[in-house]
Amino acid sequence: MLEKLRPDILLLQETKAHPNQIPDATRTIPPYRSFFDSHHLNTGYSGTAVYTKRVPTMVTYGMGIDRFDREGRMVTVFYEDLTVVNAYVPNGGRGPERLAYKLDFYDAFLEYLEGLRKRNPVVWGGDVNTAHEAIDLARPKENESTTGFLPEERAWIDTAEAHGWIDTFRHMHPTQRNAYTYWDTKTRARDRNVGWRIDYLFLSPDLLGSLGSAYIHDDLMGSDHCPISITFR
Repeated sequence: MLEKLRPDILLLQETKAHPNQIPDATRTIPPYRSFFDSHHLNTGYSGTAVYTKRVPTMVTYGMGIDRFDREGRMVTVFYEDLTVVNAYVPNGGRGPERLAYKLDFYDAFLEYLEGLRKRNPVVWGGDVNTAHEAIDLARPKENESTTGFLPEERAWIDTAEAHGWIDTFRHMHPTQRNAYTYWDTKTRARDRNVGWRIDYLFLSPDLLGSLGSAYIHDDLMGSDHCPISITFR
């Protein structure tokens, strides 16, 4: 994937590993620098990473709230002219308590993002674990009561957009259907393109004029998700 896409900045979610569990050849890939956030207690769960060609001025982990930060769900990379946030939002399954945890995470995350944009333009993205509109999943009617497409989950993306955050793929492709980033492996859903668009890259409005493209790379295999990308002019 790195050889094909050659990104300046790569965001990974659900890495499921502490840095000391990763072979040197994977952790250090010239010309990239890598930064990992991992679950503080459990290996094999959650985790995020950023690989960057640009040298950051600062890197932070989490958003300063222990009940969220302990799961290793966020890396923020600061550059002189840009801030990039890599986030892995909790899944809302496994009962009401976990859904409440996800919604609380959403609220804290938006507050965190709003603080960041006061300093620099912001790109944020990752696995948001929610399909926003009916166009963003293959079977919206059947999933109206399923976490990942619940009204309260979708409403958070409405709120983020009301604050000015721009869903880059939908901005560039407002009516494109059958564009998904996740497929269930147990049912071989990818073979039939029965998927969900739950991975996003958002921009603060001051970057919109520089946005050149937004893609879903559904031809790249190796995961139940596929990569997405944006380019700037």
